[in-house]
Amino acid sequence: MAESTFDVVVVGGGPGGYVCAIRAAQLGFKVACVEKRSALGGTCLNVGCIPSKALLAASEKYEEAAHGLAKFGIKVGGVELDLPGMHAHKSKVVKDNTGGVEFLFKKNKIAWLKGAGTITSANTVEVEGVGAITASKAIVIATGSEVTPLPGIVIDETKIVSSTGALDLAEVPKRLVVIGGGVIGLELGSVWGRLGAQVTVVEYLDRILPTMDGEVSKQSQRIFAKQGMTFKLGSKVTGANVSETGVSLTVEPAAGGAAETIEADVVLVAIGRRPYTQGLGLEAVGVEMERGRVKIGKHFETNVPGIYAIGDVVEGPMLAHKAEEEGVALAEQLAGQKSHVNHDLVPGVVYTWPEVAAVGKTEEELKAAGVAYKAGKFPFTANGRARAIGTTDGFVKILADAATDKVLGVHLLGPNVSEMIGELVLAMEFSASAEDIARTCHAHPTLTEAVKEAALAVDGRPLHI
Repeated sequence: MAESTFDVVVVGGGPGGYVCAIRAAQLGFKVACVEKRSALGGTCLNVGCIPSKALLAASEKYEEAAHGLAKFGIKVGGVELDLPGMHAHKSKVVKDNTGGVEFLFKKNKIAWLKGAGTITSANTVEVEGVGAITASKAIVIATGSEVTPLPGIVIDETKIVSSTGALDLAEVPKRLVVIGGGVIGLELGSVWGRLGAQVTVVEYLDRILPTMDGEVSKQSQRIFAKQGMTFKLGSKVTGANVSETGVSLTVEPAAGGAAETIEADVVLVAIGRRPYTQGLGLEAVGVEMERGRVKIGKHFETNVPGIYAIGDVVEGPMLAHKAEEEGVALAEQLAGQKSHVNHDLVPGVVYTWPEVAAVGKTEEELKAAGVAYKAGKFPFTANGRARAIGTTDGFVKILADAATDKVLGVHLLGPNVSEMIGELVLAMEFSASAEDIARTCHAHPTLTEAVKEAALAVDGRPLHI
């Protein structure tokens, strides 16, 4: 390779890495990105966010065609599942997105160094098949995360699968057991449940979506149960016996007690993700770690001058948009700008149906901190647009400081709430009060009117309930 010296070398081509590289290039830096996958975009674009959303959308359309259109006066007969066609849709979406990132690299004159990278000094990265690359200003660690394994359970991506294998099942399993009641497990469980699988979710804690607001968690579980999911909460999987016909799981109460056996055709292990730092050479160059993550300061710097880290490998929620924001902020800081990321206002979304979206504090967190607050809630059953589209499950809940009315947290369960949360993040970024939201004109009829009504409810004066 002709070029071996760059201003910024980003290790990892996922959302945090590729966005950091693009922004750094926009700011005039000579940039290289080290990525060993055959396509850019990291886990998110290749085997995570993007393909899962493609399957979620496709499975929603299948379920609606098969079971949901009659209420709109549309008669559909002979609906068939074309699973290979559904996978083809998913693959095209992935290819279009990863190809788009490659185009952006070319547009911004970013060098894609194709190979695994090992950091050998504060300004050098050894790239497999390429050689030693020098970074005169910064090395950015943006290697993302990997599936957290479950001790004693061997993932073969056939009968016992990770999220990666669950995206590529060749046929719909009759019985799918999901280990983990978090975002990934519920989303992929929803996909295969809509396509005909009997889904059982085994969760160690006493509720699903444990990081979400408690009321959202409880109502979500009730809705998913109506959709056909079965839940075994407060339970742990202690063993798995794989045979030609399926998997026999040994499940015990988390608090102790008699074991039982659950039979499955496919088991999805979805207990979380962990930072991916394997083979990076961090110990050799002295980069300090903390609880498995790269330890950084407030400007994303490690203890080794010239080496920085962003995204899933550092503290905070493992979310693509959080990594992107950090990548942009770091690139701008390297250029002498004053960018920062408000980690208190990183929204979280669950792309089930109905969807879940949240930002800020939960009621449980406010109570634990002794913060006096007021809550305003508005159900989608009272929203005209929700009635018109035939999806009225869920609600919007706004939590505001009892003294100042400043919005402290917002929690949504309902149709298309992933597209509604941005308004509320913006409001909180500018320290809006509930009254500010209540006095903002919302178009009628829209789902977002539920946001306005919830804000009015904080003051005890909703108009439509």
